[in-house]
Amino acid sequence: MSAALGEAERRAWLRLSRTQNVGPVTFAQLIARFGTASAALNEIPHLARRGGGDALRIPGEDEAKREMDALAKRGGRMIASCEPDYPRSLAAAEPAPPLISILGHTTLLQREMVAMVGARNASALGRKLAGTLSRGLGEAGLVVVSGLARGIDAAAHEGALASGTVAVVAGGVDNIYPPENAALYERIVAEGCIVSEMALGQVPQARHFPRRNRIISGLARGVVVVEAAEGSGSLITARFALEQGREIFAVPGSPLDPRARGTNRLIRDGATLTENAADVVDGLRPILGQAFGEPGREPPCPPPDDGEADRIRAAVIESIGPAPVEIDEIIRLCRASPASVAIILLELELAGRIVRQPGGKVSWA
Repeated sequence: MSAALGEAERRAWLRLSRTQNVGPVTFAQLIARFGTASAALNEIPHLARRGGGDALRIPGEDEAKREMDALAKRGGRMIASCEPDYPRSLAAAEPAPPLISILGHTTLLQREMVAMVGARNASALGRKLAGTLSRGLGEAGLVVVSGLARGIDAAAHEGALASGTVAVVAGGVDNIYPPENAALYERIVAEGCIVSEMALGQVPQARHFPRRNRIISGLARGVVVVEAAEGSGSLITARFALEQGREIFAVPGSPLDPRARGTNRLIRDGATLTENAADVVDGLRPILGQAFGEPGREPPCPPPDDGEADRIRAAVIESIGPAPVEIDEIIRLCRASPASVAIILLELELAGRIVRQPGGKVSWA
């Protein structure tokens, strides 16, 4: 059951989410095991030591308060994944970002959304079509989500400003990137909504964009790809959308245009061929208004005793290698309960010794 956090616990959520070696999966496991972020903050140094790591870098109370106060001064707020105002769509996209920062109209996040992405070096016709599609989707009552990049993203936001648009950014919500979209950014703050999971003041870096793309697809019922070359970030967003159970729509293009190769391949692989907003609305109509599947929550269970934990830890360490291995396979090899293996993996991750890989896998860091 969702409930608003008190300010002290909200700061604890922020500190835990910014703690070294704590990603969204680890954050969710810590909350499930210890009940609150405050309790988890007290326990994670011990867990990291048991995993063979050094002292973790945990932000202090003052640091968390400064960031929250600075965001509030800009008229923004933070929403935790356990709170009722958190987007239901994103909460169902495991693992959900523990906290998102918001500037603008948060009510847009409670409406049905469609993502639109595409090439930064978009053609003039591609940008025109993106704007036309966005206006049509807005007229159908849908909010358009994109990434505030140049090209297709900018055209999508501009087309949907009057009806509602959400920009997910790779840096802090106060960081305008690229700089040429400064005027568009200001209009979205005034008329739409800016979203980020990054710290205020964070400059976007290359590794942040896949995380941003996952939020874009997670917010939406479906993703429309207008122009995308092979290997582009837009195709990464489409892959995330498939993993999250979202619908994929793609605009076809000339085989002679490299920007159409990605979209044409998506259509060959089963994406809905899209020429106008009606194609998207018709494809989504059967699921609009339906609840998003809520991720399962395992109740916390007591950890194994020291002797059994040592045996399981040794078996887990032996089963992990440089190549990603499925956690289910580790459980089978160790002949231990999923909960017991999970706590050992949690210790190793907090110690910085393993990293989580896509598809429920882990490998040595």
